[in-house]
Amino acid sequence: MKTTAFLTRILSWLTGCRLTVDNSVVRELDLDRFLGSWYEVARFDHFFERGMSQTKANYVLREDGDIDVINTGFKNGKPKTAKGKAKLTSTPALLRVSFFGPFYSDYRVMLVAADYRYILIGSGSDGYLWILSRTPQLPESDRTAILNEAKRRGYDTNKLIWVRQN
Repeated sequence: MKTTAFLTRILSWLTGCRLTVDNSVVRELDLDRFLGSWYEVARFDHFFERGMSQTKANYVLREDGDIDVINTGFKNGKPKTAKGKAKLTSTPALLRVSFFGPFYSDYRVMLVAADYRYILIGSGSDGYLWILSRTPQLPESDRTAILNEAKRRGYDTNKLIWVRQN
């Protein structure tokens, strides 16, 4: 894990991006419990989901060991779907995800509830953050715990967009 963090920082430095957060991953991830449907409760703003509501992610194990990633939501009242692929790495909670051909990005599971009811996801930079839940709404106690962890890691939680889920 130290090698991954070191290489991420070197790559960020070489590409001009500065990593200002702790995006380290959880030590263990039970893939069977992780798979399935998740509601996107909150996210940082980025162009590929801007203006979307009712967003969900579904993770399905493929026969080749990779994971199909199907993201759905609504934009301007119209349904939208993005299909991608995730590859497992030697670090259980670090996936490599692609929605654009051969280009893969880090997908870092930074916090997971003991019963897998919510997760906090980051990337290889400080510009991406997602809160996912098995239910459309989070209890206030879960929301507080997740926000406290994100803040502890250096994320600006004021930048989170809370997704409208019907």
